[in-house]
Amino acid sequence: MIRVLAIDDEPLALQQLVAYIKKLDFLELKAACQSAVEAREIMDHAPVDAIFCDINMPDLSGMDFVKSLPVRPLIVFTTAYSEFAVEGYKVDAVDYLLKPFGFQDFQRAALKLQKALANSQLSALNSPQSIPDDSIFVKTDYRMVRISISAIRYVEAMSEYLRIYLDNQPKPIITLLSMKKMEEFLPDTFMRIHRSYIVNLDRVQEVGKNRVILDADTYLPIGESYKGVLDDYLSKRYLGK
Repeated sequence: MIRVLAIDDEPLALQQLVAYIKKLDFLELKAACQSAVEAREIMDHAPVDAIFCDINMPDLSGMDFVKSLPVRPLIVFTTAYSEFAVEGYKVDAVDYLLKPFGFQDFQRAALKLQKALANSQLSALNSPQSIPDDSIFVKTDYRMVRISISAIRYVEAMSEYLRIYLDNQPKPIITLLSMKKMEEFLPDTFMRIHRSYIVNLDRVQEVGKNRVILDADTYLPIGESYKGVLDDYLSKRYLGK
């Protein structure tokens, strides 16, 4: 089942889009929104796999909305303006529906979504056997990406998403995942030091009163409720009087 969000500022167009979605048994409508602002609020609490999104909307256009997402679901743009098609494909849209479109055109786009999602979910099965087992797969955009656990420096929570910072990689990988789920999966070389941070203990260079230091540019706060566990870890490794 593909969890989808429908966005269109025109009530009749949104109504038609919802009707088409409900005709296909592999689509599950999570919400129908009349603005990108409303859609953003919903996505903060309800993960979706795909979005059918109008482009020309007031306040925040569909294109700007998609570009602003830290993790992009699969995207199908709907609009009455054909000049937006090229720009749509620049953000890796799966398809582009030009209004007015019928059910057959919609179904074609939905089948493309189904195929794209299936390909991303199966990518892990096609990976070479020589890659070490100390790795995980996370979904970013609509791709499944392999991450070496030992390369993780730290993990930062932001709403429903996580930023995963890796060695020798300037930008973090952003994925829709809970902090609790990540914490449960990682080995004991990782520790939760704050409600928003998990750190690879092998990367910690210094520990201050209220922070850990990974390098000259990276300081992570220590939460009050996590100090005890960290102090216990340090006491077992402290050489001194």
